[in-house]
Amino acid sequence: MSAVSDLPARAQESAVPVLPPLSHTDPLGNPFLRTRFALPARPRTYLSRRRLVDHLDQALKTPLTLLDGPAGAGKTLLAAEWASRQSPPVAWLSFDSGDNRPGLFWAYVLQALRACGALPSDAVGTPVNASRVSRRLLSTLASELNDRERPVLLVLDEYDRVSDTKIAEQLEFVLHHAGPGLRLVLVTRTEPLLPLHRYRAVGDLTEIRSAELAFTPEEAAALLELHGVSVPLQAARSLVDRTRGWAAGLSLSALAARETSDPELYLKEFEADRSTVADFLLAEVLKRQTRETQDLLLRVSVLDRFCPDLANALTQRIDAEPLLAGLHRENAFVERLGHSWYQLHPLFREILRAHLRVRLPGLEPELHRRAARWLRRHGHLPETLTHSAAADDWDLAAGALVDDLAIGRLFSGPNAHDLAQLFSHMGPEARSPATDLVRAAHDLSHHDLDHGLASLRHAEEQLADDDRDLAAARLSCALLEALAARLSGSPPQVERAAETAAELRQEVPAHLLDKHPELTALLLTHVGSTLLWAGRFEDARAVLNTVTGAPGGPSTEAPREEAMGHLALLDYLTGWPGRAERKALAAVSEADRPGPPQPAGSVIGRLVLAAVAVDRDELDRAQALIDQTADLPFEARDPVTAAGRALAAARLLMARGKMRAAVEAVAPAVPAAVTSPWAASQEALVTSAAHLAEGRPDRATEALRAVSGEQPVCAVEAASIQLAARRTAAAFDLLDSIHAEERTGPAVTVRAALVRARAADAAGDTATARRLLAQALLDARRERLRRPFLDAGAWIRPHMATAPLHDLAAGWLMPAPPLPRERQGPPPPPAPLVVVELSARERDVLERVARMMSTEEIAGDLYLSVNTVKTHLKSVYRKLAVNRRGEAVRRARELRML
Repeated sequence: MSAVSDLPARAQESAVPVLPPLSHTDPLGNPFLRTRFALPARPRTYLSRRRLVDHLDQALKTPLTLLDGPAGAGKTLLAAEWASRQSPPVAWLSFDSGDNRPGLFWAYVLQALRACGALPSDAVGTPVNASRVSRRLLSTLASELNDRERPVLLVLDEYDRVSDTKIAEQLEFVLHHAGPGLRLVLVTRTEPLLPLHRYRAVGDLTEIRSAELAFTPEEAAALLELHGVSVPLQAARSLVDRTRGWAAGLSLSALAARETSDPELYLKEFEADRSTVADFLLAEVLKRQTRETQDLLLRVSVLDRFCPDLANALTQRIDAEPLLAGLHRENAFVERLGHSWYQLHPLFREILRAHLRVRLPGLEPELHRRAARWLRRHGHLPETLTHSAAADDWDLAAGALVDDLAIGRLFSGPNAHDLAQLFSHMGPEARSPATDLVRAAHDLSHHDLDHGLASLRHAEEQLADDDRDLAAARLSCALLEALAARLSGSPPQVERAAETAAELRQEVPAHLLDKHPELTALLLTHVGSTLLWAGRFEDARAVLNTVTGAPGGPSTEAPREEAMGHLALLDYLTGWPGRAERKALAAVSEADRPGPPQPAGSVIGRLVLAAVAVDRDELDRAQALIDQTADLPFEARDPVTAAGRALAAARLLMARGKMRAAVEAVAPAVPAAVTSPWAASQEALVTSAAHLAEGRPDRATEALRAVSGEQPVCAVEAASIQLAARRTAAAFDLLDSIHAEERTGPAVTVRAALVRARAADAAGDTATARRLLAQALLDARRERLRRPFLDAGAWIRPHMATAPLHDLAAGWLMPAPPLPRERQGPPPPPAPLVVVELSARERDVLERVARMMSTEEIAGDLYLSVNTVKTHLKSVYRKLAVNRRGEAVRRARELRML
């Protein structure tokens, strides 16, 4: 044992070891390059990352440590930082390509060991032949290392330059027989030719790979600061997403950003192919590859992901599998996704695509076309569409969409907006049945009935002359026919479309129907909406309930929301405001989510909530809900939605005493094949009420002739107007027809009781009037229906002042009496109704929202994922009938939840 090794660790650091004289030349007679034995200097902008240094400390406990990552990942500087913190002996050796011969390799290793004092004697000797080394030398070296009481730390940097299998075998022999006397650290870009599985299986391997070497957003922000660039954490997070946390990419981007006037904007928008990052990757990665590998990389750069077969389709060769496996093994910015699929590092892909346009100009569209055809054959529809569009081959794109029975994805699903955007670039020159169907779907989705029907008829004419099995295309036609029927308000047309679809479903492969449940859900939604427009409420309810019970999932979310919104309107029109509100809340989606506009179900849901708010005399809330639907111009062409908006707006204006404005609002200019009985009845009621308010009772009762007696809600309101116009017999005839109905909702029973109470009051029967008022108050209190009492007129006031009726109205219709000796102040506004209670976890999230915590902070505080927090927030918004965080907090405080 040397004198140095007997000293305590701290004394060793300052001691000057007595070393044997070093050889001056290698087996080739060249002088040893001492710089290769020195720890690399760390630049001023180097960021020490404690988590990695702590992980490397495990290297002191395992025989083998692997620091494996791509060029520029920061491996060498990390290893150098860690090695500088260790007690001697620490041997460092950086390889170059000339060391790939056994004798030369071991000569440099032995020189590194002697330089740090790990081999005090000359017993091992030195290789004299650059191409080979004796077994005796290796055995002696292993024996000397094994005899050490203190292990030597040997760091071999750029070990990927060593590819000789003999060297790998010899190194494994020495490592195995050196025992606890050697701790070997390999810094490499490629997987070393060592039996790593054996070391891994027994816990003798420490590994730090690319994923762990990647910078976190916080580390990236700190690195940018060291370069003199200060940006918000979100900007650093975006840069990490683009660079995958690659150290060299971050540093090179920071250096370039430092020279600009707006570093944050530069980091967000810099062109990778025109930067120092491109120079680095082209020199360090692309130019090191063979010509065949370079060609492969350039061609697959048009793909987001690829497998060997797909890559072969682009190169028209058959060697992609070994080339891709080798690139991944070499950490050449080719990332494995699993199941034989790969992707390129985002920056590398950007640079390669730019390089492709220079090296192989004009080839890019053909590569996209080849990719689209391969992807279509193998069932990858979204990528087929993307590459078909990139190739400007719209026949291929539309054909793939229609053949897959996926035309419903233009209307529903998480990618509906992106899909519509993709096909918006399709020009008029694309003329096939499939392109016409897609064009018709695009126009009809924007409620352009004229252009949509023209394209649909053209597609149907072409399909009629085609003898091939085109059941999927014809079923797509039936879906669009149903949508056109809905937009035109035509029940016969929608029923024909439904019958045709039912027949065609027998001809379409079952797996396609199972794969695309949105097509059936959309078609039934169109049928249900059209039947609702026609006043066939029970038929509509049955169809719409089928949709809401359809299989869940993103693809059917839009039709399920639409169906629920229509069911809410049905409940409102039949006198059940509480049920209507519950369904409307379920239909309302998160309004401020990115991507496409709100689905129609969300619009109708908000309109129903507005109408219910008017009935509860929550006029400001009703106005806010109606205003939220104003930014959706295309929905005005849908008859049901247009009539729903007209109904809610007119009732709000009537509640505010603006009768003329209400008459103008209640009649939307939406052409329809048939007249909707409920829409016509609502228009007649508003017109009649306006005439009555302006002192024209005869014209008021004349307008009531258009009211359908089959709808209890309309009939009871008509009865109220008839009684106010002193036509008592007509009023009671209407009320008697309502009693023939099996079930009537609170909105009907309350108004009916008020009409009878008013008649009793006029006849001088005070007892009956007050009994009927008490019944009305009891029915209305559960639903907080204030508007019928506010609209009743002056006759009701003396009765409401009596103690029994005042008590029934206190706290929701009238202010509650003050407590004894309590100063009377203005009554607080009535608390809005919450139909569904918040869960405990939703309350936890809401409390943190009130403390101004971000989604990420809430997730960390509650140990949830960010997506889970977003799901809870969406549920909170829905239950509180709000759109945004601030509104949720304000409403929760009104309800004393916070």
